[in-house]
Amino acid sequence: MSGLRYFVTYSGVKLPLRLVNLLEEPELGHRNAYIRAHYDSEDRLIECEKLVYGEVELTHRYRYDSTGVRRSAEILIDDERSVLEFDADGLPLQAGA
Repeated sequence: MSGLRYFVTYSGVKLPLRLVNLLEEPELGHRNAYIRAHYDSEDRLIECEKLVYGEVELTHRYRYDSTGVRRSAEILIDDERSVLEFDADGLPLQAGA
């Protein structure tokens, strides 16, 4: 199921984030904070944003190769941007390697 979905929060620290507690759009008006998630046609998480009082506080963007392996993760927190690269097995590449 591709498209836009909403969640209460996420769990764990591995990427991509594991989003939990699916919300229906009508429930958003009663929440101060939630995650807005975009999925591609293969049902892979490609972007998620944590919104708090209507402002985006955190963004994750994921890129996958043609076989579906995650190859990069871009993380934005306020004005800080980090990019992590992954090998063909989806394992993190070491900086400077």
